Amino acid sequence: MRVGLGFDIHRLTPGRALVLGGVKIPFSRGLLGHSDADVLTHSVMDAVLGACALGDIGRHFPDTDPAYKDISSIRLLNRTRQIAAAAGFAVSSLDAVIMAEEPKLNPYFEAMRAEIAGALGIAAERVSLKATTAEGLGFVGRGEGMAAQAVALVEEINGTAGL
Repeated sequence: MRVGLGFDIHRLTPGRALVLGGVKIPFSRGLLGHSDADVLTHSVMDAVLGACALGDIGRHFPDTDPAYKDISSIRLLNRTRQIAAAAGFAVSSLDAVIMAEEPKLNPYFEAMRAEIAGALGIAAERVSLKATTAEGLGFVGRGEGMAAQAVALVEEINGTAGL
């Protein structure tokens, strides 16, 4: 078993859809980035890659590559699962937290869990999601952006990891 930690941060901006965990959430602003800027899914990807000692999302999906412009981060998470599997790992469980002042995210957690679990090839019960505010402090507290942090537990499959 191995553990990986992922973190991501994106600025909020008008004129973009807000996508978190692969789910479009009604809101007046979205996250700015090369892909769909899904801060939650990006943190999950980095956690999985980190647990497998395979670098980060910038290495595998650089923002300089036009192929990733506006791409769904859930598609990239599915590809991340494939990269991990090729290295001999499978995700066992995931825990993540989104830091945002608004909107309220609890009504969307089950859909997010289903999207993330599907991309990782695990049961939704193995995906834990939470949200917190910054109590008005910092860039998150001022409503300028969102951040997310994730911890992934991966396990070796068939004793092939690291070969």
